Amino acid sequence: MIEFKPLKLSTLAPRTGYARPYFSAPNLVRMDSSALEVMTDLRYVAAETVRADVALELAAQRMIVRGVRSLLVVDALEDVTGIITSRDLLGERAAAGAEAPGADCDGVTVGEAMTPADSVEVLPLDDVLHAHVGDVVATLKHSGRQHALVVEVNPLTGKPVIRGVFSASQIARQLGIAPNTEDVRLTFSQIDRAMHR
Repeated sequence: MIEFKPLKLSTLAPRTGYARPYFSAPNLVRMDSSALEVMTDLRYVAAETVRADVALELAAQRMIVRGVRSLLVVDALEDVTGIITSRDLLGERAAAGAEAPGADCDGVTVGEAMTPADSVEVLPLDDVLHAHVGDVVATLKHSGRQHALVVEVNPLTGKPVIRGVFSASQIARQLGIAPNTEDVRLTFSQIDRAMHR
């Protein structure tokens, strides 16, 4: 039988600080900083997820409560089947689902408005490891998207997994720019102006 002993206690020393996770207060970066500095690493920050059969209204509430602008859509096995963003909540697919014959406006689901997995563009982690913030900004701007997912292969299972997320608004904040939450094009314009000052 193991004998348990109390650990040695002491008092708190004067001027003791506290540890802060790097992802709660992101550091300011420059365009030539490592891309990893602006990636939300899902090994340290839990991914926000939703099921495809959930009502859009509930997905929107989840985004607000969690302070995020996108959710990974997962199935019962926790495999990613798509992504839903705040832009998708107001997009054409959501509107088409609400206007379908016999459709209840409140009954539009995440699955009807999401971007399905086979249409989600991703970045391989190996490329991100050697990229800069400016490369990520150029990628988001070129694709016209607010978010980009980063994938790697799990070395134990050989299965691809989403390792991280890039967000244009997060990058803008870390560059010291107040992002435009309504129009991603304005956020990119703000970043462009800051780059050329």
